[in-house]
Amino acid sequence: MAHAMTEASERFQRLYVTLRDRICLLDYPPGSKLGEEALAEEFGTSRTPLRRVLARLEDEGLVESRHGIGTLVTDVDLREMAQTYELRLELAQMAGRLSPQPVTFDVLHAMLDLVSRGEALQQAPDARSFARLSMDFHDFGLSLTRNMPLRDMADRLYYRTARVWLKAIPQLDLGHECAIFLDELRQTQVALEAGDLQAAALIRRAHISMSLKRLSGF
Repeated sequence: MAHAMTEASERFQRLYVTLRDRICLLDYPPGSKLGEEALAEEFGTSRTPLRRVLARLEDEGLVESRHGIGTLVTDVDLREMAQTYELRLELAQMAGRLSPQPVTFDVLHAMLDLVSRGEALQQAPDARSFARLSMDFHDFGLSLTRNMPLRDMADRLYYRTARVWLKAIPQLDLGHECAIFLDELRQTQVALEAGDLQAAALIRRAHISMSLKRLSGF
């Protein structure tokens, strides 16, 4: 029984992450209709777990259910974005203090991989690869704290506004943004190699703040 529940939970999580990422990478742009029948057929699942996933995405502000129309992907509310970023600033700083994980060899190896991807991105800037790396770096950063309420809130806030970068990139210098991102990755690597999670968290906070400044004119 427990094994069956674990498999169901894993299927739910995989479906949720897949749909969330498609929304955040603009594979499903704002206004797209997510048809339950088509999705259930694609993923080989019944509508019951799919509806649970869609309900979670709606609770997180990524989709909305409209009577007589169906489930639609929402757009980023730029006014709300500023307030969300303000809260993310505080959570980023707290992540370095609350229940920090030990900096193991695996952590350093994962960070090295992120830096390598950042270096490749700087050599060949690509908007989708930028967004994907940003999402992976966010997930990595959350893995550095064992405080689950903090992780859950930070995760929710990040993905609520993650799409704004792909929407803003046409008005930004992508090569410059990739260079800034790589600098953040390298600074974080140095902090982790020193075993200083608080420094890594402050680096993240500083870059979130600078990101908000650069996006404020969008």
